[in-house]
Amino acid sequence: MSKKSKREQKIRDNSHNVALPDFEWLISKYGEIIEGGSHPKAHIGNHVYPYKRENPVKYHFIEAILKFIDEKKGG
Repeated sequence: MSKKSKREQKIRDNSHNVALPDFEWLISKYGEIIEGGSHPKAHIGNHVYPYKRENPVKYHFIEAILKFIDEKKGG
């Protein structure tokens, strides 16, 4: 398993305690971060999702991003 795969698996295994740099790395791997407004937005596939830059990242932001990534991978 490569380092990138391990990093993503670590996020998936423990989505309640993810550091902001790891979260933004995951977004950048599958999409892009759009700056502007009061919060940055994760753009993955057809989804644009705003999130707060706080450390650790809240669970619901991580779950939403993982759902968008799984949709992109699957179809």
